[in-house]
Amino acid sequence: MFVLALDVELRLPGCTSLKDKRGALRPVIDGLRHRHNVSVAETSHQDQWQRACLGVAVVSSHPDHGEEVMDSVERLIWSRPDVEVVQSSRHWMDID
Repeated sequence: MFVLALDVELRLPGCTSLKDKRGALRPVIDGLRHRHNVSVAETSHQDQWQRACLGVAVVSSHPDHGEEVMDSVERLIWSRPDVEVVQSSRHWMDID
């Protein structure tokens, strides 16, 4: 079993309140969950209006499948006009 985690730091330039931030992140998070069946959570910067860090995880029986899913996840996030990706990193865990 392989677990692939993705950390994505985002900038939300149009947000002026935490309510705006929730409104900008909700479609991203829901879209990732429904389209790719991945686990997603906001992992830091919860109290900052214009910053967010999302953690995304996928479990797969084959590493190539996990990479394909994460490639698609990153494309979806990068395609959003209301968020800017500051940085992203992937982490593999091989669980026997």
